[in-house]
Amino acid sequence: MAGHSKWANIQHRKGRQDARRGKIFTKLIKEVTVAAKLGGADLNSNPRLRLAVEKAKAESMPKDNIENAIKRGTGQLEGVVYEEVRYEGYGIGGAAVMVDCLTDNKNRTVAEVRHAFSKFGGNMGTDGCVAFQFKHCGTLLFAPGVDEDALMDAALEAGAEDVVSNEDGSIEVLTGPWEFTTVKEALEAAGFKAEFGEVTMRALNETELSGDEAVRMQKLLDAFDSLDDVQEVYSSAAIDEA
Repeated sequence: MAGHSKWANIQHRKGRQDARRGKIFTKLIKEVTVAAKLGGADLNSNPRLRLAVEKAKAESMPKDNIENAIKRGTGQLEGVVYEEVRYEGYGIGGAAVMVDCLTDNKNRTVAEVRHAFSKFGGNMGTDGCVAFQFKHCGTLLFAPGVDEDALMDAALEAGAEDVVSNEDGSIEVLTGPWEFTTVKEALEAAGFKAEFGEVTMRALNETELSGDEAVRMQKLLDAFDSLDDVQEVYSSAAIDEA
């Protein structure tokens, strides 16, 4: 699509996330708690917890908050019991959507997610209807102009799964979900600092949207993000802001 840019799309999404920083701590605390509950308190043997703690620290969450969340997860402190649940469906133009939630009331959560799908032009589907269109992986995005050959060599040596060159000149380094932190740190040691990085569900094929469709899709994604029980929203939509 003319004007579509992976770099601009990621920067736009990150900007919208930053604008909602008030909810970030709540989501991070939930993730730390659940990660500790499922895999224990040892960061070295629990990669999900290690990643959750790293994200919390990156947002300047106080150490006490992190430690208390871990204790609630392992049962040392009392706290709410959260369940993981994923809802799948379709957005504008048939774009695939997955909504990951942590909730203490599945009936409330499914009603809110279904309402958002319906109100903003999407369709909620059945379990597994779009999951095959995504890959669970880590992604590190480097700005246009980085030395591609040197980055590729360093990334593959660090254990990355793939290096993808985008049409706008940006480069993505893809990792296994639990190897993300190791690869990120190795690349930083080699002098390559990513502008953006996350463990995500990466769409295998994008659905490019522009104009009114792009605006409507963004409203749908924002509706999911505004729900308290929603942790992450993944979509195959590539929204052209031009």
